[in-house]
Amino acid sequence: MDINQLTLLTDLYELTMMQGYFKSKNDETVIFDVFYRENPSGGGYAITCGLEQMIDYIKNLSFSYEDIDYLRGLHIFDEDFLEYLAGYHFTGDIYAIPEGTVVFPMEPLVKVCAPMMEAQLIETALLNIINHQSLIATKASRVVYAAGGSGVMEFGLRRAQGPDAGTYGARAAVIGGCDGTSNVLAGKLFDIPVLGTHAHSWIMSFDDEYTAFRTYADLYPDACTLLVDTYDTLRSGVPNAIRVFQELKDAGRTPAKYGIRLDSGDLAYLSKQARKMLDDAGFEDAVISASGDLDEHLIASLIHQGAPITSWGVGTKLITSADCPAFGGVYKLAASRHKGENTFTAKIKISENPAKITNPGDKIIFRLYDSETGKIRGDLICLSDESYDPSEDLTIFDPLATWKKSTLQGGTYKMRELLVPVFLKGKCVYESPSVMEIRSYCQQELNTLWDESRRRLNPQEVYVDLSLPLYQLKHHLLDQKHETKKGENK
Repeated sequence: MDINQLTLLTDLYELTMMQGYFKSKNDETVIFDVFYRENPSGGGYAITCGLEQMIDYIKNLSFSYEDIDYLRGLHIFDEDFLEYLAGYHFTGDIYAIPEGTVVFPMEPLVKVCAPMMEAQLIETALLNIINHQSLIATKASRVVYAAGGSGVMEFGLRRAQGPDAGTYGARAAVIGGCDGTSNVLAGKLFDIPVLGTHAHSWIMSFDDEYTAFRTYADLYPDACTLLVDTYDTLRSGVPNAIRVFQELKDAGRTPAKYGIRLDSGDLAYLSKQARKMLDDAGFEDAVISASGDLDEHLIASLIHQGAPITSWGVGTKLITSADCPAFGGVYKLAASRHKGENTFTAKIKISENPAKITNPGDKIIFRLYDSETGKIRGDLICLSDESYDPSEDLTIFDPLATWKKSTLQGGTYKMRELLVPVFLKGKCVYESPSVMEIRSYCQQELNTLWDESRRRLNPQEVYVDLSLPLYQLKHHLLDQKHETKKGENK
């Protein structure tokens, strides 16, 4: 995906609405929030990801002559609007939660404050970028957690939904905790480790399995992992691998990293038998890696069964997030301000479904940590002009269950503001860390979760509550809407 050619990566209705705003001389500055409503895969959290690509998109956002000619050919846009587009550039502010941060439903991952037309145009691309990478980073973190400290390699490129999903998905997977990827382009673009062994075709291209193994070992003596299930894992593959390892040992050339890979069959049984065979032959340090339609649930099951597997290659079900193929992030209007006004007017979307009622206004987010353990106690969404003293008691309110509120005793909690400035007046003021730096930060973030919130099934919910001023504003607007609706029904 050429980041310089993404201006038309938008839904048509963004442009038709822009023309409507242009014709009506809309002068509003607006605030849009990017958030999601439900954690992927039934989990207790998500990992926000994709900010660096979002920044590149905004920096390169301009309409080329070819773009304008194409839009003119649709015969739905007037020349004065096309002339405006020809000079378009983003002039607004964007705030975001840094990549690799643990996040929860309903809190803004990105906040856009810009003229209405500018904010409207970028909706689709922002959601496309943030939704995809956040989904894969979250899935990867679940897989890595299930592996319990043993290494996880991402190699789903051939099963990804296209080159971009495979490449940016690999980036997100490494941020989520994978040790590396098989995707060489991702390795080059993002300076992340590339990993891999060989395929069954390598074995089948030789007259016999032993010769294939020996040739591979001679080529790559420092990292020799042999795929042992081409013909018969226990009668042929493992014995031939042991024969090659013994020859290397006798020649004083034992690789620093060596072992076998299992790609099919009963991985629990085969790995136990292979481990015994390797140990009996004196190769206790040989690694057993596994691949083949793995996900966090199968990995957890294999570990529970005592499978002595210490390295995992995870492809299809990670790169596609097979059990939850969409993140579900949305882009909703939260406030507006006409030219010449000093304050924003809060906006709210109401719904018969309480979970789809938005949180109005210009907002910030504080993360609340337990002072003793450093673990997350919850998140607090506030209005932007609010400030707090952690030495004082803090009462917070459930956004949906209106009867629920909690009070945190002063001195028992710490606070951190999550949204940071990324663009101010159209200028980027944020420098993205490297992918491996984001990966390290993500691991620190995940360690702030209680184990109960990280478990795969029925995790404990981390609460995202509202401050008293935001709670009161939301319910004031809801009361207003309900009164208006009553009047319309009379």
